[in-house]
Amino acid sequence: MPPRSLTGAHRLPVVVATGQVTERTTVASALELAARAAATALDLAPRLRASIDRVTVVRTMSDSGPHPATALARALGISPARAEVTAIGGNSPQSAVNRAAAAIAAGELDTVLVVGAEAQRSARLRATAANPVPPAAHDGPHDTPAPDPVVGDDRSGAGPAELNAGLVAPLHVYTLFESVLARRAGRSPAEHRAVLGELLAPFTRVAAANPYAWFPTVRSPSELAEVTPDNRLVAEPYPKRMCAFWSVDQAAAVVVTSLGRARRAGVDERAVYCWSGADTTDVWFPSARPDLGRSPALHAAVAGALGAAGLGVDDVGAFDFYSCFPCVLEMAVEALGLAHDDRRGLTVTGGLPYFGGPGNDYSLHAIATMVERLRERGGTGLVTALGWYVTKHSAGVYGASAPPKGWRLADTADAQRAIDASALPVADAAEGPADVVASSVGYGTDGQVTAAPVVARLADGRRIAAAAEVAELPALAGRNLVGERIWVAGTTPRYRITG
Repeated sequence: MPPRSLTGAHRLPVVVATGQVTERTTVASALELAARAAATALDLAPRLRASIDRVTVVRTMSDSGPHPATALARALGISPARAEVTAIGGNSPQSAVNRAAAAIAAGELDTVLVVGAEAQRSARLRATAANPVPPAAHDGPHDTPAPDPVVGDDRSGAGPAELNAGLVAPLHVYTLFESVLARRAGRSPAEHRAVLGELLAPFTRVAAANPYAWFPTVRSPSELAEVTPDNRLVAEPYPKRMCAFWSVDQAAAVVVTSLGRARRAGVDERAVYCWSGADTTDVWFPSARPDLGRSPALHAAVAGALGAAGLGVDDVGAFDFYSCFPCVLEMAVEALGLAHDDRRGLTVTGGLPYFGGPGNDYSLHAIATMVERLRERGGTGLVTALGWYVTKHSAGVYGASAPPKGWRLADTADAQRAIDASALPVADAAEGPADVVASSVGYGTDGQVTAAPVVARLADGRRIAAAAEVAELPALAGRNLVGERIWVAGTTPRYRITG
């Protein structure tokens, strides 16, 4: 089935205004930051305030109460027909823009405001203060009986197998993926770490030139890869400078409307066009994925979005790939057949470790930055976003000029069915030998191994996730266990090395 084409020049979805906030000094709530970013965007398109049909707020990690979208609308003095909040996941901002673009192109809506914010820096400061509750966290509509409706798939990203093995923290799950990539490349953890330093160093240069970046500092590959007291190893092979930095106060907003409405509001000269979008999911629980070093859903999303836009990868002028951990970038460049040092770069913001990783909201900053870049320089850009553990994916193509085929939402149904059918059986408990297919080794602040969960293949072909027996932990420092033989036992699986 071909992508759905929703045309009509006056119905073309466009982004006409953006706003970004990075707060380093004032203690604020997520709602306050969201209102500031949204107000900045709306001030650029003041005649659209009255035509906003929907406010979508990206789910926050901060305490924003049960009505963040309704509370934000009230703070802005607008009255949308619908106020909603997204499900958990860093894919949410791009997915929200895809959804807004489709509704606008279909004539169902005129204007959508998408906003996200995090105030984790402020939350950390408040935790040590006399009043740890953000004063604006519950400035919501107390007369509203029900919470804001949730859009998107809100299932947990971890299943029983992952929970039994302690595979909940993103750091441990993402290093599972990295272990596969390192073993496939034939590198030791230290060798792989050096390669990742080369991959990420250009991100720091982009961040250094971005006024909204949390760490606007150029770093060399060795500064990122060398393990030092200031760059401690957190989980093999990642030191802390290779990981998304969550403790930020940042917010972003975009206004999506139709070209016709933008013309009537006098802001069509600011329009950056939504060309296409795609949304997919990988096999939901990581332990059941056939290859933990690849993402078929990421490939399907970018291929779908580019195909729907009628573009090849060589036609794209700029990229922003989600970058919470290096393995995601490696999967993305493999999916597109790019070199790690592609001349166009892999980010327009600086990425989650250096621009900042505001919870689920990072990719809204990527979209806002991409829009401003295209408005200034022209051309086209691709943004990717993901949620949970490389689980939920969303991609969007944007252009400075109108899309030749109109807005198109990629049909990924066939690819999704194939991905879902590839899930492997997973055992919640077993006793016997198993071969490790992915491993993680986590460290405490004292440099000692604190956890070493694995995903392994049992003799009958089923997968199992297991944590290391405590006695095994000291010997696992600096190791990649992929390919090693272990013995698994217990109803809450634990393992010891046998091979």
